[in-house]
Amino acid sequence: MPSTLAILAHPTQVTFVLDWLSKHEGVLTHFQIMAPAEMAQGIEQGWDLKNIELIALRESGQGGDIELASHIIAGDVAGVIFFTDPEAIATAFPSFSLVLRACQIQGIPAALNDVSATLLLRGIAESQIAYLIFNPVAGQGNPNADLALIKEVLEPQILVNVIMTKPDTDPAEQAREVIEHIHSKNEHDMGRSLIIASGGDGTVSAVAGATIGTGIPLGVIPRGTANAFSVGLGIPTNLRAACETILAGNTHVIDAARCNDMPMILLAGVGFEAGMVDGASRQLKNELGNLAYVLSGVRQLAAAEPFEATLEIEGEVSTVTTNAITIANVAPPTSVLAQGMGEVIPDDGLLEVTIATSTTRLQGINALASLMAAAAWGNPTQRDDITCLRTNRIKVTTDPPQKLVIDGEILEANPMVFECLPGALTVLAPLKTL
Repeated sequence: MPSTLAILAHPTQVTFVLDWLSKHEGVLTHFQIMAPAEMAQGIEQGWDLKNIELIALRESGQGGDIELASHIIAGDVAGVIFFTDPEAIATAFPSFSLVLRACQIQGIPAALNDVSATLLLRGIAESQIAYLIFNPVAGQGNPNADLALIKEVLEPQILVNVIMTKPDTDPAEQAREVIEHIHSKNEHDMGRSLIIASGGDGTVSAVAGATIGTGIPLGVIPRGTANAFSVGLGIPTNLRAACETILAGNTHVIDAARCNDMPMILLAGVGFEAGMVDGASRQLKNELGNLAYVLSGVRQLAAAEPFEATLEIEGEVSTVTTNAITIANVAPPTSVLAQGMGEVIPDDGLLEVTIATSTTRLQGINALASLMAAAAWGNPTQRDDITCLRTNRIKVTTDPPQKLVIDGEILEANPMVFECLPGALTVLAPLKTL
């Protein structure tokens, strides 16, 4: 996960490379170091390694240089420092030609003496470091091609460390491990680190939830079905354009929210919205894309049952009969049930609440049409069977208990307390247009 430097030297150059390492120890603490066994042993003897992570490979004569070349080809190494002996460059171990060939194939810098090594280190140390949490099963594209394009666009300016999501690991936990590493290396204090989430809204929400309150910039490369978070913030859904948005470096400080103890980045739905999301299966989304939610919504409109909801807002308690409550922090116009106010403002310190109280199917259809018009024109709906408001905190208790969806995840909770967290997220997004 950390940025990795490979350190090598021919036998006659070991003393020189160790002297160089000692001169730059303060900067090198921000990197992981990979070296053949004999070099790693010299580093261990000459340094206090409390703040340096060292990966020891095999001895060069036993294939350590081959092992290193494989790491270079795999994209695990940011740069190579190889102090060479000009008189033995063709025959000595580690193999210079092998390591150089790997660097050429992967397109990473290599330094051969103290001057070029200092320049290489300075260039890498001053670069931004991006920790890309990449979901390979998101969307319908080729994940290998997607990742290659992302690295092609970003890596000339940003060092990219790729962390693949895993079926048995929460992306939020992976993001927290990255954040812990960033803080341990003081990378954030140096303004060098950012976290990038690439996947669908589930991956993006999980990673964003982990970054709440950290101030670490979050980049988003959307590759999902709805990509609601990106669309809601104007982040392009085109892969290359999303990467270029990250390179532009424009940050937007927005709100986040919590429902009970769970982070909420997008929106929560009680009743209709939860049933609609629950009905849009992965297979249906793969086959129909966003139309899966439309089809599920039509089915849910026919099946939705009204329920009693007790609402507590700013100390006032009221009870309504409803079939849909939506609480939004960020939402695109296509999230129709969040559009009671005409738009969802992501940085006003408030949550947008929309409550539908339609009692017949025809009223429900008309209410949805009104919400679509509100989103299109940016004006609040005026229907009597739709209540809409903005608040920084709301408590909802339902009878009977209802399904709850938060950022696409179906949950069970009753009561539910939603609270806005103003300015809790820093997101790389396009500049606002007036």
